[in-house]
Amino acid sequence: MLSTDVERRLEALLPQLMADEPVVVLSGPRTVGKSTVLRQLARRLDVTVLDLDDVGTRNLVAADLNTFVGGPSPVLIDEFQHVPTLLDTIKAELNRDTRPGRFVLTGSTRYETMPRTAQSLTGRVHVVTVWPMSQGEIAGHRETFVARLLAEFAAVAGPAPDATTREEYVERILAGGLPAALRRNPGRPRERWYDDYVRLVVERDVLDIKGIRQSAKLPTLLARLASQTGQMLNVAHAARETGLTPSVAEDYTRLLESVFLVHRLPAWGTTLAARATKAPKVHLVDTGLGAFLMRLTADSLQRRVPAVLAEFGHLAETFVVNEVLKQLSWLDVLVQVGHYRTSDGDEVDLVLETAAGDVIAIAVKAGSTFRREDVRGLRHLRNRLGGRFRGGVLLSTNPMSATVDDRITVAPIALLWGPPPG
Repeated sequence: MLSTDVERRLEALLPQLMADEPVVVLSGPRTVGKSTVLRQLARRLDVTVLDLDDVGTRNLVAADLNTFVGGPSPVLIDEFQHVPTLLDTIKAELNRDTRPGRFVLTGSTRYETMPRTAQSLTGRVHVVTVWPMSQGEIAGHRETFVARLLAEFAAVAGPAPDATTREEYVERILAGGLPAALRRNPGRPRERWYDDYVRLVVERDVLDIKGIRQSAKLPTLLARLASQTGQMLNVAHAARETGLTPSVAEDYTRLLESVFLVHRLPAWGTTLAARATKAPKVHLVDTGLGAFLMRLTADSLQRRVPAVLAEFGHLAETFVVNEVLKQLSWLDVLVQVGHYRTSDGDEVDLVLETAAGDVIAIAVKAGSTFRREDVRGLRHLRNRLGGRFRGGVLLSTNPMSATVDDRITVAPIALLWGPPPG
């Protein structure tokens, strides 16, 4: 079970952001650890957190916004979305005083979906997505995989085989990174928590954003989207399975995105090739939640049923994509992310494009057997990009690292959170 004392990488980044920005917003799923990070910051600065999840505090703040917002800096506010008019009051306060570090807010609803947000604080706010815990955070050490990719791609491959077993990969992927879930035993205790979690987010947070007529179908739609994780988003198919019209299903899908249950990975490189798709992929924000919704368990995977193994392969892709995005969020660098796929079947699961236009490509395979066909998409992208292609890596459960082609390597998924190869 997870320790109660876990250091989050965001803790070191937050003071740096406060030194530059008047408002910092920590935005992410419920129970992901935003409040914990905020309370730790409050203890270091000897200030009080205004917790708007508490109804009494919420009512007091809403009744006298100017007093609470105009207090000594920094003002720390947890779950700010419960009082949307708070943003207008902060804007008025910033019109008088735009010093950095004035406000730190947390919210379980995507900042961009809040009413009037774009008009209120444009140019004065920096939004940080708080992801579920990374594998390195869970293990208590600092990952450097993505930083090494961006700095020196050749540092990916190493000569020593990795010791991570398939059983360990399965355990990590099925567990995910939500702290409250990891503090419960696997099996029914954790399943009950996920069931309550989905009900809470759907019945409370989604309906806080928008009153909808068919809210009872939201959990079913979420399960249908979970079955598409790591694949091209097909809202029309999910709509048919849920009994919704495509337009309503699209609206509801965006609501589920707004409360950080799913996220879209946009298509990349649509101007690179005429056959490149423009459709996004969909990913669950947490693979533990995904495994619960997909009814994937270690026991079901042991039976080696092809359909179940295929679902696990998609969940493994989501696991890798999310771990990379977590590490990018701490680095505070400008990187465009997306997936690449053509109608000819060439595919790269995750593309990172730097501000300089250099490209790093990542493919994912849940199996351990390497075939030349596995890096077809990486070779295709390398050939299309030429010198812009810094390198491509196929991450799989094979324990070995090796360079298999020009600027293309294979490496274990465990390098995401393991020590640098040496």
